[in-house]
Amino acid sequence: MSINIILIILIALAPIIAAIMLVKNSTKKFNLTDQELERIKARNKKLDQEEQLEKDD
Repeated sequence: MSINIILIILIALAPIIAAIMLVKNSTKKFNLTDQELERIKARNKKLDQEEQLEKDD
């Protein structure tokens, strides 16, 4: 491989790697309170029960 081909490959891969790193660094963890977590769990449980009822019918 010539140096030109290697440089073209590196130039093509650089934006892809940069975009992946940007997305990884920009993600945030959710800081939920206990009350919010309880509401989410209750809602998920309710939705699971509704799905189960729909499956049974």
